Amino acid sequence: MSTALKKDFLRIASVNVNGIRAAYKKGMAEWLEPRDVDILCLQEVRAPDEVVHQLIGEGWHILHAEAEAKGRAGVAIASRQEPDATRVGIGDDYFATTGRWIEADYALKTAAGEDTTLTVVSAYVHSGEVDTPKQVDKYRFLDVMSTRLPELAKHSAHALVVGDLNVGHTELDIKNWKGNVKRAGFLPEERAYFDRFFGEEIGWRDVHRGLAGNVAGPYTWWSQRGQAFDTDTGWRIDYHMATPGLAAAAVSAVVDRAASYDTRFSDHAPLVVDYRL
Repeated sequence: MSTALKKDFLRIASVNVNGIRAAYKKGMAEWLEPRDVDILCLQEVRAPDEVVHQLIGEGWHILHAEAEAKGRAGVAIASRQEPDATRVGIGDDYFATTGRWIEADYALKTAAGEDTTLTVVSAYVHSGEVDTPKQVDKYRFLDVMSTRLPELAKHSAHALVVGDLNVGHTELDIKNWKGNVKRAGFLPEERAYFDRFFGEEIGWRDVHRGLAGNVAGPYTWWSQRGQAFDTDTGWRIDYHMATPGLAAAAVSAVVDRAASYDTRFSDHAPLVVDYRL
């Protein structure tokens, strides 16, 4: 990530940990330690700042936005390189203390030796619930995202928003899409936002879909109920959204799906992407 890096790519991982304390009790450290991650983005951290620093440990620069509501939301970015600048919040005071959006800028050198800035966002979009205030908040957040994404693209040619965005964009992104068209997470109104994010109007790229191609999934979340994990009845709701220049540098995307239901540390699996700038 810095000029001191010996490898020629940048590894960025994102995962909704469903409570960082529970995740570490279930083996998150054993996943992270050998994974050689340069930037780690977390959502649904649900812990005080001192706990986050203690669990992630030394050797990381940690930015954490704790939600005002205890035990809810919370996002973090942990990086091996110290960021040049950080920002908390998406730009709407309504969401200022909700622990759903943080940004970090990193000074990098490209393979050609040119100086550039990488901007990384860890985001946690509301899950929503049809015909409730939760859904109103979700649409408001997506509205603000529609404004913030172009601003980030102007700020940095290499900008990246990762996290649990709680919307399956297309029918390929949900195993049982026909049974979910009236549920939050796959509503036509929600998916229309992603049409704009990834369309000509806003022009960002869905990195994982671009690398995976037109295949079912690969899913990143499975309900805790029934046999969803065992039958791979999942949703692809965790994303790497990138500006075109950064998306073009992505060389691999992997969902670190646990070997079995009982070896998971979260109901989400990490999405790990390598970028060769």
